[in-house]
Amino acid sequence: MGETRYIKVRVNSKAKKEFLKKEKPDHFLISVREPAKRNLANIRVREILADYFKLPVSEVRIINGHHSDSKLIVLDYQESEEAEK
Repeated sequence: MGETRYIKVRVNSKAKKEFLKKEKPDHFLISVREPAKRNLANIRVREILADYFKLPVSEVRIINGHHSDSKLIVLDYQESEEAEK
């Protein structure tokens, strides 16, 4: 079975520069250029985290804070990745 990891993220939308800053082992600050309209900022946050953790975007899910700047995100590591290691 795959591994699950929970992280907390604080998001700044409509920023001039995109970045990801690791504040603690499970706390991140992310700035995105996209506005917080039509789910655009949330989609970009998922893409940035997927790239950082080297996961497909489908394995990065927002489980709390869809309409807030503080979010709880779950990372689902699949079994196939563990078998390759």
